[in-house]
Amino acid sequence: MHAKDVSKTILAVGLVFAPLTLRARSPQASHPQASSGSSATNSTGNATAPNLTPSDPAAAELTNFAWLEGRWRGEWGPRVAEQIWLSPKAGAMEGMFRLVEADKTLVIEFYTLVQKPNGISFYFRHFTPSLAPWEKTDATFLNLATAENKKFTFENSVNGLPKSATLTRIDQDTYVSRSEIVPEKGDSQIVEITYKRQPVSAPAVSGGSGAHQKKP
Repeated sequence: MHAKDVSKTILAVGLVFAPLTLRARSPQASHPQASSGSSATNSTGNATAPNLTPSDPAAAELTNFAWLEGRWRGEWGPRVAEQIWLSPKAGAMEGMFRLVEADKTLVIEFYTLVQKPNGISFYFRHFTPSLAPWEKTDATFLNLATAENKKFTFENSVNGLPKSATLTRIDQDTYVSRSEIVPEKGDSQIVEITYKRQPVSAPAVSGGSGAHQKKP
């Protein structure tokens, strides 16, 4: 894959949509099939969203994505993808993504899920480690098209980078992201990666003067 094609693929799938770079030298990603089931509570204590029907994506709320809150990690060949999602608040749910290979950060991404009167939109932009933006235009956005229990599909009405992106929750600590890339020229691609929830690190206790208050 040429460098130009690599850049387009990262731009299309950088965040939760699978950090695929240099696809030719990467192994085939394996992923379990999504299973249907009743609502549950995830490891962070967030309740699973109520079931939704594909015909009514406008009924979706940010609480349907509350299970994403926390840290996530996925691997694709030699590359490591990491995400951090904040909890839904004030009509939005923010997050950050980075893709690293060896000692090099390939891309950083900031993204938001935004609640709107007619549904939910997914905005994202890519940056270098020095926060120079990759895109020279406005943020890319996709709109929630279908919401079915544990599967959420967003669609891009502007271009095919990506054309669609699907998040499928496998269990409380696992989800699969699937992205369909349809470039103006060349073959379309389907990219998938499995993300695993990461444990929250306990804050370190300082041994300095703040650890024990002196009596007056």
